[in-house]
Amino acid sequence: MKIFKAADYKRMPWKNGGGETAEIAVFPKDASLADFEWRISIATVASDGPFSSFAEIDRTLTILSGEGMELEIAGERLALTHASQPHHFPADVATSARLLGGTVVDLNVMTRRLRCTHQVERLKLPFIGRRNEATVFIFCSSGTVVVELEIGRFELHTFDCAAIPLESTLLSVSGSGSALKIEIRTV
Repeated sequence: MKIFKAADYKRMPWKNGGGETAEIAVFPKDASLADFEWRISIATVASDGPFSSFAEIDRTLTILSGEGMELEIAGERLALTHASQPHHFPADVATSARLLGGTVVDLNVMTRRLRCTHQVERLKLPFIGRRNEATVFIFCSSGTVVVELEIGRFELHTFDCAAIPLESTLLSVSGSGSALKIEIRTV
């Protein structure tokens, strides 16, 4: 298992230059925005505008803080807030955002469509896990959570993330905070 600490994330400008992202994890290691198979990142959105387009990529966006945003994806409108479920959509269709009341921080999970799939879910704590059938990440979206594996217990704080390898057993996630579970599968 590997723990990614929020203070250590690689910060970079968005592909379209409109904001900043903090890269949590990417595969292959050191892949660029043009050649990753999957990527997990946090974005700070401070103004309305278009999303970067990523050919052959699927994306899931989850609001972590702020009032939220209204997305327009290929002409369809959808409001996302901190209470919304993660929203999955193709990253290669025209998408823009209008903030609902100030800066928003969101989690982005992206996978290359022909190579990987992903799923993101908000966990209700305590969460009882099972043997992994995919690579699993537990992302602490607020407060403190404890991830328990057969090899021990690990504490995560706001925006920290734990990578749990394929074929490991996630026993539970508990604590006073909130968490998201990200599963990435190879096609």
